[in-house]
Amino acid sequence: MADTPGLPAELPARKTIHVDGEWRAATSGATREILDPADALPFALVAEGDEKDTDLAVAAARRAFDGGRGGWPLTPVAERAALLRRVADLLVRDREELGLLESRDAGKTVEEGRVDIDCVADAFRYFADLVAGDAPGRVVDAGSPDIHSVVVHEPIGVCALITPWNYPLLQASWKIAPALAAGNTFVVKPSEITPLSTVALIDLLAEAGLPAGVANIVTGPGHSVGARLSEHPDVDLVSFTGGLISGTKVAQAAAPTVKKVALELGGKNPNVVFADACATEEGFDTAVDQALNAAFIHSGQVCSAGARLIVEESLRERFVAELARRAERIRLGRGTADGVECGPLVSEQQRSKVEAYVDSALKEGAVLRSGGKRPEPSPERPENGYFYEPTVLDHCHREMRVVREEVFGPVLTVETFRTEDEAIALANDTEYGLAGGVWSADAGRARRVAGRLRHGTVWINDFHPYLPQAEWGGFGKSGVGRELGPAGLAEYRETKHVYQNLAPKPVRWFAG
Repeated sequence: MADTPGLPAELPARKTIHVDGEWRAATSGATREILDPADALPFALVAEGDEKDTDLAVAAARRAFDGGRGGWPLTPVAERAALLRRVADLLVRDREELGLLESRDAGKTVEEGRVDIDCVADAFRYFADLVAGDAPGRVVDAGSPDIHSVVVHEPIGVCALITPWNYPLLQASWKIAPALAAGNTFVVKPSEITPLSTVALIDLLAEAGLPAGVANIVTGPGHSVGARLSEHPDVDLVSFTGGLISGTKVAQAAAPTVKKVALELGGKNPNVVFADACATEEGFDTAVDQALNAAFIHSGQVCSAGARLIVEESLRERFVAELARRAERIRLGRGTADGVECGPLVSEQQRSKVEAYVDSALKEGAVLRSGGKRPEPSPERPENGYFYEPTVLDHCHREMRVVREEVFGPVLTVETFRTEDEAIALANDTEYGLAGGVWSADAGRARRVAGRLRHGTVWINDFHPYLPQAEWGGFGKSGVGRELGPAGLAEYRETKHVYQNLAPKPVRWFAG
């Protein structure tokens, strides 16, 4: 292929579509530039697949699943688990390279990228251990020694895995690891703007010994590749992580074929801080620090971000003043630069969306306490990069769009409460129900409030940690289905009841 203007000659177009064990270009020959969000310059050129490429990938996955003896679904559990552990070891081996790739692709800091790779390796190890410890089946007492009745779990088939741009490899691992552990084949479609680390993972799966056709990837846009995967009659399950609008389209496309659907969608997550959590200087400092972490890690581009600070009225002024002071000191810059604490947004489109939300909030009466604009350029912050300052908006209320809708950027809104019931009502006053946090020195109150919050994950005196062993999902418009934990493996399985009559006899229900 000819060189693309502005693209370094040493970065030619890559074959990033993987079908039946082979890397290939798009059937149409189309390509897409991958931009570094820190400077808006292209640093890779990938294949831009479409419906034809998707059909080929699904066909390969179907053949690999239906291949009979020797195929992946019939591979002994111990061998599947061993392969997942080999993948985890390869991820550890390539940690630095993959962490850097996540940084350049998604804009996050290199340290965040490294932590992501650690979590990916943990996910593969967890599902390897989980499936290796599986019971062979649950015996059902049929009331007769001549009947052997057992409930078993089997792979569901061909899985379509559609992943988001903010945590490319981590979110892919939450789907790929349990899908493989259960014995499925798959086609993964990473976000078209951050596909590179998922492409690298497919290579690692092959290096670990995964048979050809089990793992397939099509790089390309959602309106063609994602839509085709969702509707394809040979796909048995579609798992999607992303926004509410796209998730609704996936569910609609999957409905005619009645395939299994798992959706992990958005969040508008409350972080509730009671005054007693800040009764000591250490408690105050910790709560402020964690509020910053909740809102601004990865520039707020996190589905579980604590974007709604709900703080007790008596604490408000002191807490918000310190929060804003520290938000202004967050070092913005290229994720690969030393000392940078927060990178750019992923695209110009995303930054424009954030700016529009902040503008609307100010018009609706919010008070700007920090940020609210693009930063001045600097050597570590190129002028063309998609940077936006961490923003704190005080005196917010539920009628504001910035409070109701998912911003997905470095914007923290502040609301206040006077009573426990009022705090719970505010925290639950959202269409979403993904995650939330509660801060209190009163352990009984903290657990009581957590129990009344309608959110899939609730952290007490912490924010953002997740455990591979614990299910991840949400209430309301945050989606359906579960990832991680035993329920995450169950998403990729079908349940079968096998009833065996060891001494069959005629029934004689009918004359003859």
